[in-house]
Amino acid sequence: MSQERDRRVARRRRQVRGSAKTRGTSQRPRLCVTKSLKHIYAQIIDDNSGHTLVAVSTLDEQVSKGLSSTANIEAAAAVGEAVAKRALDKDIEQVVFDRAGWPYHGKVAALAEAAREAGLKF
Repeated sequence: MSQERDRRVARRRRQVRGSAKTRGTSQRPRLCVTKSLKHIYAQIIDDNSGHTLVAVSTLDEQVSKGLSSTANIEAAAAVGEAVAKRALDKDIEQVVFDRAGWPYHGKVAALAEAAREAGLKF
């Protein structure tokens, strides 16, 4: 097995293990973070109804405006701030954080800290 495949399999295991414990409800929906090499995505999901309540990514022009790159820690912080702002506009104050198998450092941690500073509680 190649090293890339090993990393993918390990992330998938962490993702499944974490998703067994993290479940979003209508009172406390799930904030799910996903990243690729070029972009960062965040969604607030109500798992009971299966609906995405808020979605923000670096693909949004409002978020990526003024950023030097869409794939760095600065961009992750901008996405975290935007998702918190949109969530608070929809009266969502508390969320469950789902890092989707990604380690909690770098971009994922920057997004979470920016969302906390903007007013989300998790």
